[in-house]
Amino acid sequence: MSLGGKRIGVVIPTRNEAGALPAVLAAMPVFVDAVAIGDFRSSDGTLQIGRRAGAIVVEVTGPGYGRACLEAIAALPPVDILVFVDGDAADDLSAMLRLLAPILAGEAEFTLGSRVLGKREPGALTPQQIFGNWLACTLIRLIWGRNFTDLGPFRAISRDAFDQLVMADLNFGWTVEMQIKAARQGLPIFEIPVDYRRRIGVSKVSGTVSGTIRAGVKILWVIGREAMTSRSGARSRP
Repeated sequence: MSLGGKRIGVVIPTRNEAGALPAVLAAMPVFVDAVAIGDFRSSDGTLQIGRRAGAIVVEVTGPGYGRACLEAIAALPPVDILVFVDGDAADDLSAMLRLLAPILAGEAEFTLGSRVLGKREPGALTPQQIFGNWLACTLIRLIWGRNFTDLGPFRAISRDAFDQLVMADLNFGWTVEMQIKAARQGLPIFEIPVDYRRRIGVSKVSGTVSGTIRAGVKILWVIGREAMTSRSGARSRP
């Protein structure tokens, strides 16, 4: 099955999401052609849940959000558009068609589901997440001149555009790296308001102080690294 002549592949990074994954997979729209789960050492039955639902389940070679996404993508059959979804049931998958519409219409190559522009359940985003998103988006605007409101995980990108980004980050910097590289390359990007629920289970990142600190430091490090790359590239051009 395809949507508007385009094949849709969904990528879900997981680690011990057995409490949430059944809801995520049950909400998957019928137009999705393939679902690939990148899982790192789940011990709660996450892998078995994914396989029973017909998903491609990849036991990834090491920890990290970005690594799970990259290895899951590598296992997908040929698709035209990639959609990224978290495995914690916080993303409202009924918005997926709205997320895909600008890409299907040829108006965008990359669409970002903004939790800031949509409706959020109380407590769905922690204060540190809200501040971190604001800080990262402000730095992106100041350095690259592109306005974002969120670093949300629910996003879609054409496969061709994704390949051009040459994504490299293996953990917490994945989402911000994607947005910075898309901005640097001048991709047509739309933000789409999406609703956001409280996650099922405890976040491996925002649910702990150490995870929050590590994620924040990594995101700022990626912004700094990409800023230096942009500056070096500008100097090397005649």
